[in-house]
Amino acid sequence: MQGNSLQSNNRLGTVDIHFTTTAVHGTLILERELEEADLTKLIEQIDEDLVLSADMPRDDFLVSVYVGKDVGFYSDEYFAEETEVSTGFNEDDED
Repeated sequence: MQGNSLQSNNRLGTVDIHFTTTAVHGTLILERELEEADLTKLIEQIDEDLVLSADMPRDDFLVSVYVGKDVGFYSDEYFAEETEVSTGFNEDDED
């Protein structure tokens, strides 16, 4: 399970979760700082709602937390469109 957006009334951030044979690793990227108590509640909620619901045995849930901002979303489609614009043609023009 990867790339779950953490939302309620406003966006908090994104979490990536990776399962191994003995532990679950999470990377939590928040868009704003949270008080320590709120952060621990959020991690507990992620554990209950996402990690434990996967029904996989684990010894530990290890979470790295970062605070940052979303600067964009990129995909292969984005880069294909950028290439078409910069070259002045698209695949239909090749025939």
